[in-house]
Amino acid sequence: MVAMNLLIVESPTKAKTISRYLGKDFKVLASMGHVRDLPKSKLGVETEKGFKVDYVLDEKKSKILREIKTAGKKAKKVVLAMDPDREGEAIAYHVGWYLENKVGVKKGNINRATFQEITKEAVLRAVNGKGKMDMDLVNAQQGRRVLDRLVGYKLSPLLWKKVRRGLSAGRVQSVALRLICEREKERGKFKKKAYFRIWAVFGKKKEVFVAELWKVEKKRVKQTGKVELFDGNYSYSYSLFSSEKEVEKLLVSLDKDFRIESVVGRESKRQPGPPLITSKLQQNAARKWGWSGKMTMRVAQDLYERGLITYHRTDSLSISNKAVEDIRGYILKKWGEKYLSPEVRRFKTRSKSAQEAHEAIRPTSVKKDVGKLGLNSRQNKLYKFIKERTLACQAAVAVVRKTKIDLRNGETEFLAEGVQMVFPGFLAITGDKFEDNVLPELSEGEVLKSSNLCNTEHETSPPPRYSEASLISSLEKQGIGRPSTYAPIVSTIMDRRYIEKEDGRFLPTALGDAVNEFLVKYFSDVVNLPFTAQMEEDLDEVASGKKKWQDLLAVFWGPFSKKLANVEKKAERVKIKTEKTGEKCPDCKKGEVVIRVGRFGKFKSCSLFPDCKYTAQFVEEAGFKCPDCGNEGVIRRTRRGKTFFGCSDYPKCKWAAWKKPS
Repeated sequence: MVAMNLLIVESPTKAKTISRYLGKDFKVLASMGHVRDLPKSKLGVETEKGFKVDYVLDEKKSKILREIKTAGKKAKKVVLAMDPDREGEAIAYHVGWYLENKVGVKKGNINRATFQEITKEAVLRAVNGKGKMDMDLVNAQQGRRVLDRLVGYKLSPLLWKKVRRGLSAGRVQSVALRLICEREKERGKFKKKAYFRIWAVFGKKKEVFVAELWKVEKKRVKQTGKVELFDGNYSYSYSLFSSEKEVEKLLVSLDKDFRIESVVGRESKRQPGPPLITSKLQQNAARKWGWSGKMTMRVAQDLYERGLITYHRTDSLSISNKAVEDIRGYILKKWGEKYLSPEVRRFKTRSKSAQEAHEAIRPTSVKKDVGKLGLNSRQNKLYKFIKERTLACQAAVAVVRKTKIDLRNGETEFLAEGVQMVFPGFLAITGDKFEDNVLPELSEGEVLKSSNLCNTEHETSPPPRYSEASLISSLEKQGIGRPSTYAPIVSTIMDRRYIEKEDGRFLPTALGDAVNEFLVKYFSDVVNLPFTAQMEEDLDEVASGKKKWQDLLAVFWGPFSKKLANVEKKAERVKIKTEKTGEKCPDCKKGEVVIRVGRFGKFKSCSLFPDCKYTAQFVEEAGFKCPDCGNEGVIRRTRRGKTFFGCSDYPKCKWAAWKKPS
């Protein structure tokens, strides 16, 4: 039998795509992720012996390991072609360890191959090379894994004792939870106040436009307030007018005639955004389609493994010269020269940790027709967006004409603003909507009569709750998390029921509040923003070979282990707040019925628990009738805590919707 070469990747889809390019000389197998990791039943880290790690083979991967063993023994050469990041490097390292130590493959016969895109050219170039394992990346992943194991494995039992059994804590996830909890407190402290905006309506030759009061006695009507938040500052606007009496007094003082003081028109250029990185891909998918980070990354992974986009876990804004040439050629051919940027546009990567060898997320070929790729609706949406954003970064600027008309009436000034598209540029490629607001032709000194003076009442808004997009943006701004970690951070605290989603925004549950309260009180240095950001920077230095991961852990572990022992002895138990219903317990007749949060969501219980064991299902009415059967509509939650609407007569009536019926 002729000996074959063996190539190992993480997933079957990636294996299938690559096997099309390699031909019969290669056998391609998928490891299905990690084959070797820390044990589940114990800590697996010897903290007193330089953080020696006790890795074990995954029992669930025994069939895959047998396949790798059989193929490895026959192979002339083994190529490990896992993803080009820390996690991929670690998977490759552990598969390599297995081949060398359990199969008997010589180290010199094991090569590492990395590529940013799964195309024939990129795969063949990488496979034919003699790549080596990047141990700095392996060590960075190992450092993060051990650090997270120490925090999670040691903090979780403490939460069991001091808050509730079955809880767990994670290093970065706990910071994300704190952001959400702090925001809820900040919203509670915010004092809302009413204010009024004043408008004048004008007409000229059947053209109607509106101007807003913006100055009174040369003082700006619009005022700005600022609140200091846990993760930065929040600015909000209000006006000088806080009561209807003040508004009426001003309206009565106005003449009927308004004199045009100035008409200013100028052209403004709108630049296209840079190509996509992981955080921006997740933020845009959340804003556009309400996708979770986890869903976005799953769809992007499918596209990458099918060879349609470059690697999707990246914080680099670089695009290869060859790709730029193809992009510009495509724009020139499809839209013409005037839609092409006169010069090649380059974007500077801001992230200190970005690997310039990596690229931004882009299609492997912009010439591919989306409609002929056989994609499902989600894949199609994301691929189309990535393609449009990639093309836009080399397209011409959009040009709009902005017009401002200043109208004076006594000591007041009103302002009308108009905007009109002159040239769409890159907007013609992205398809972003742009609505013209054209003002009539007017001249300085012209006098107009207002057909109507009116006012609108408003209220200052508290800092908004985090959405998936804004939470990732905040983590990125603070330097917390990396491209591969944003999605798991959010999904983990959702799965633990520490937070829930309401109208696309996160709010803490009573359980999440209790966990956060305990961690902030006793481990404030671990769940603060600067510490977590610094830890990320230190791990980046491990990845670049400037630090040893064991030294990093030694600095952290000493004080942390002492604090653990101290807190276990002295910390008081934290009570999880309950919601009162005003009902008496039907079992014991003494306690009140309260709403608690359990592993599967909210439920009714007796306030005298554990003395009284009464429990009942909690049904939260939503204030509408079921469109199908007419019974009461209720609020329900998925297993991951996402809110949806259903019928109280479920399972007889199966009506359900994400949005509340109007």
